[in-house]
Amino acid sequence: MKPRVIHLTVNGEQREVSVSPNDLLLNVIREQEHLTGTKYGCGIGECGGCTVHIDGQPMLSCLVLAVAVDGRAIVTIEGLARNRQLDPVQEAFLDHSAVQCGFCTPGMIMMSRALLNENPRPTEHEVREFLRGCLCRCTGYVSIVRAVLAAAERGAGGEERS
Repeated sequence: MKPRVIHLTVNGEQREVSVSPNDLLLNVIREQEHLTGTKYGCGIGECGGCTVHIDGQPMLSCLVLAVAVDGRAIVTIEGLARNRQLDPVQEAFLDHSAVQCGFCTPGMIMMSRALLNENPRPTEHEVREFLRGCLCRCTGYVSIVRAVLAAAERGAGGEERS
């Protein structure tokens, strides 16, 4: 299969990458952009570890072909922090010990950020429903939900910082 050059904005920076028609966005992010915060978990869209934002919407990068994002804006977990300052959702995860082994954390944070962008004041039920596609094998989700609610209380809702 013949490679094709696509243009992306990754974490606010313009990129030009060569991809094959069957290259997954997840692999391009990790292998060509060297942004390893986005995790390969299940490879079938079941765990949420590969969640990124594409044009502001959460997407599972293990299910997205790279050619499908030509000309679009991608934000990874590395792109949430600005000027060496963590996103409020990242801070809340640290403050509320919502990290154990850390493997699911990037996907959880990306989904939580998307939730707060859409709904700045979610209920506990809404947080649990929104995160139901993100799997964690280490926790009972209590501290994760607590962190998202704390971020909302701090006014972390609204549009993603770009």
